[in-house]
Amino acid sequence: MAAILQGRLGESGWVRLSVGALTMATLVLYLWGLDRNGWANTYYAAAVQAGTQSWKAFFFGSLDAANYITVDKPPASLWLMELSARIFGLSSWSMLAPEAIAGALTVLILFFAVRRAFGPVAGLVAAAAMAFTPVAVLMFRYNNPDALLTLLLVGSAWAMVRALDGGRTRWLLLCAGLVGLAFNTKDLQAYIVLPALVLTYFLFGPRRFGARILQLLAAGAVLVVSTGWWLVIVDAIPAAYRPYIGGSTDNSVVNLVLGYNGLGRIFGQGGPSGAPSGAVVGGGAGFGGATGLLRLFSTEIGGQIAWLIPLAVVSVGVGLWVHRSLPRADLARAGYVLWGLWFVTHFVVFSFASGIFHPYYTVALAPGVAALVGAGVVDMWKLSGRSPLGSVILAAALAGTGWWGAQLLARTPTFLPWLGPLELAVAIVAAAAIVAASWPALRRWLPDPVPAAAVAVGVVAVMLGPAAYSVATVGRSSSGAIPSAGPAVAAAPGLRNGFTGQPPVRLGSTASGGAGGPQVRAGGVGGALGSDVIAYLEQHQGEATWLVAVQSANEAASIELATGRPVMAMGGFSGTDPAMTVDKLAQLVLSGKLRYVVISGGGPGGGSSSAVQQWVIANGTAVTVGSSTIYDLAPSTI
Repeated sequence: MAAILQGRLGESGWVRLSVGALTMATLVLYLWGLDRNGWANTYYAAAVQAGTQSWKAFFFGSLDAANYITVDKPPASLWLMELSARIFGLSSWSMLAPEAIAGALTVLILFFAVRRAFGPVAGLVAAAAMAFTPVAVLMFRYNNPDALLTLLLVGSAWAMVRALDGGRTRWLLLCAGLVGLAFNTKDLQAYIVLPALVLTYFLFGPRRFGARILQLLAAGAVLVVSTGWWLVIVDAIPAAYRPYIGGSTDNSVVNLVLGYNGLGRIFGQGGPSGAPSGAVVGGGAGFGGATGLLRLFSTEIGGQIAWLIPLAVVSVGVGLWVHRSLPRADLARAGYVLWGLWFVTHFVVFSFASGIFHPYYTVALAPGVAALVGAGVVDMWKLSGRSPLGSVILAAALAGTGWWGAQLLARTPTFLPWLGPLELAVAIVAAAAIVAASWPALRRWLPDPVPAAAVAVGVVAVMLGPAAYSVATVGRSSSGAIPSAGPAVAAAPGLRNGFTGQPPVRLGSTASGGAGGPQVRAGGVGGALGSDVIAYLEQHQGEATWLVAVQSANEAASIELATGRPVMAMGGFSGTDPAMTVDKLAQLVLSGKLRYVVISGGGPGGGSSSAVQQWVIANGTAVTVGSSTIYDLAPSTI
């Protein structure tokens, strides 16, 4: 066992078998019962549907196939799901399976990145920690952009480790290209890893100083091109020939990148308008809680990501100390700096971001935590063999992490109430065995495998909590704009951030329930239109391009998914985008492209909502269908 932990055995057999089994187990876990999530986030599901119907919608990331407005993120993650849906047909499986595959690939690539710097056991521990991080299990079964974002960023770290190992420029260029593609997945969040990547190579790259600078400049050029190509193309196209850029205030991608998806996330942007009041799921959900140093340990976020953070913090400190006297280009020390900076930058940004912040964003922090845990466990084990102090540090790190896991489990007292005490007890026993094995008087009486086995048991112990939360995440349905991992322990009235009790809405069908017939619910947010209204709109749409115009994407998405027809979300995601004006609406009506409008929640159209609403009421004919009122804006009435 000790030889395995220290990486002295050949890797051809046991390593391949272990990493293959872990990767397959991860894939099975992420795919298991995947369709119970239905359309997951209907906002992105509607965009996937649109991309299967229109290549123009595919390129721009439009919410609707008629290309009125885009989603508020770049389209790279949509492209992955849309290509799958075009090949296999649009369904929950074809949309979400690529996300699960991305998760298994993330675990595998993280193994290779950590193994190269720290050895095979460190790689396996890191891969397992990543695979069973609850927020990772959640997001690799969901259709938000974070799954592809995390895969690409882990890929960039792997390429950086390859560059650090040999100094070849091609790996540095690949690293930059992957970060650029990640930018086209979720804008500036992709750049949080840049300090880690740039500083690590600048300080520890194997080439001479001048060569490193030239390499970084070349990588910077690749980063600029891979980042900006889609942005430049879209903003160069006249507004009349493309959809409105959702989330922007001036219909430009630059504004979206720097505002809503950039600095606004850090410094605040007027609060999370239009998002639902999330339910308490898996120890807490919502908008991420109060900012501050302890944010990631809060009830809103702790159960998602914080299980192994104590062990990761100890690991990076011990690792940097152990490797402090080695040559500048030592790969292990560079690895600690890389993953340590990854951890620190994400931790700081996520802890103090005062704009819109959701708990599931922390999936991007998970690779840093997992890599540090894998590397640190192995180095602390080696240190414990040389010094009793090393044994105490390792034992304290495992026992402390086990205690913290028990505290997180105590936040959901009805979920496996025995697991927290068990995790703590096993971690303490393993810690005691590690310390006892370091005493000369006791060590001679202990079999050789005992110390190494104690380390393995301690690692398993601290993984019990996150693994249980991960399995609980797979075992229930998740839907809506703010998903959360772990067991469902509570629900807000009228909205559950898990299974809603209704079957997923499928193309050509509606979900059941409600007075006056079945209801088509708008993603769990906003209003609902009865099936009788939907039927009326379908019967009377005529030659109009859009079935109906509604205020927000949250209202439009489920109608699109139920009918397979374009629905206009006049104000974007939450109904506040200034995308619609009176003149634009009048022109759409006069041209016959739009006939019906639904007014809800104060009126459509974002900043000009009042004027648009007044114009609709003044020029439209109110039609009551069931308990709903829609406005008929046939050109003859204008």
